[in-house]
Amino acid sequence: MKVFVTGMGLISAIGNNVAENLRSLKNTKTGIAKAEFLQSNYTSSILFGEVKKSNAELIKLTDSTSESGLTRTTLLSYVAVLESVADAKLNSNEIQSFETGFISSSTVEGMTHADELYSDTNLTGEPSEFVHSFGSGEHVHRVAKKLGIKGITSSINTACSSSANAIMFGARLIKSGRLNRVIVGGSDALAKFTVNGFNSLMILTDEPCRPFDIDRKGLNLGEGAGYLVLEAESVCKGKKKYAEITGYGNANDAHHPSATSPEANGPKLAMQRALKIAKINPSEIDYINAHGTGTVNNDETELFAFSSVFEKTPPFNSTKSYTGHTLAASGAIESILSILSMNESELYPSLNCETPIGVAPISKIEKATIKTIMSNSFGFGGNCTSLVLKAVEKV
Repeated sequence: MKVFVTGMGLISAIGNNVAENLRSLKNTKTGIAKAEFLQSNYTSSILFGEVKKSNAELIKLTDSTSESGLTRTTLLSYVAVLESVADAKLNSNEIQSFETGFISSSTVEGMTHADELYSDTNLTGEPSEFVHSFGSGEHVHRVAKKLGIKGITSSINTACSSSANAIMFGARLIKSGRLNRVIVGGSDALAKFTVNGFNSLMILTDEPCRPFDIDRKGLNLGEGAGYLVLEAESVCKGKKKYAEITGYGNANDAHHPSATSPEANGPKLAMQRALKIAKINPSEIDYINAHGTGTVNNDETELFAFSSVFEKTPPFNSTKSYTGHTLAASGAIESILSILSMNESELYPSLNCETPIGVAPISKIEKATIKTIMSNSFGFGGNCTSLVLKAVEKV
């Protein structure tokens, strides 16, 4: 059974919807800058990929003024989910059918309110309005309630591969006949708890990240949400189809809590399994959206994995040089950006790579025929996922 992408929703540092994100790619405009809304001791010294809207603006944008205890993670999720279902032209009956599911992901969730979490946990004073928001699946419950979703819902947290795994799980639910339609993706917001954690690893940089550059200094944390509506071929006749999900692979090299193995076992296996399920040869991949964080370990091991899987490395870039590293949301966000690249027949440059450490990423906008793409998401703990998406033949 074929699985198609029939709707997309996206908010990131380079745009508040899919069209704005595409415009930024076409203008090679990064969203990495000083943060305006994040409350942290490091906002003056470290750059971030922050969404250019306040929580108050997000509440207004999503018509959520009557709800209390909304975290930024949930608000970003609302924006992208609502755009995706509108783009897929789903009516309320379709959304609320038991054959429609919602699989989402987050690593931050309610940690955006770490101070309230500390107070609530230690029972100091009256419970805050965010007391119910600290669980890993809070935004999933909120979205399901807002849209009236009655089918299978689930929350995934496998670090930076989370929403890629949500896409994989959603596709498998459809292929196995359990659902006809699944809204898949993820949402993560910037939070000082996360910033402090990454800073303790000494992998944050005070300049725009430089994926695959010899002088790379680390990553820029970002925030955002991306969602795709996946539908079985049998229920999307006559609909616009952005892409087909043809392959997916997940692997874990079990090497280190925050680094892939020097042999890149996890990335290699993930890519090889995705290619096997897609039933294609490595030479058929026209473009790779790399994990490409800009850290010393990731970029070296990912390039090594490319050389192990591909006889000739396909054109690749890191769109994290535009959005920052959006953690759990990155797999979905980067899948959408990859689909836009495929449908526009354009390869967009990986920013800030002046002296490549090996095979060079895409350096300028190029027109290209892109029929099959791979999107890589490699998470902490060694959880690695690769997706293969195919262009839909025009009839």
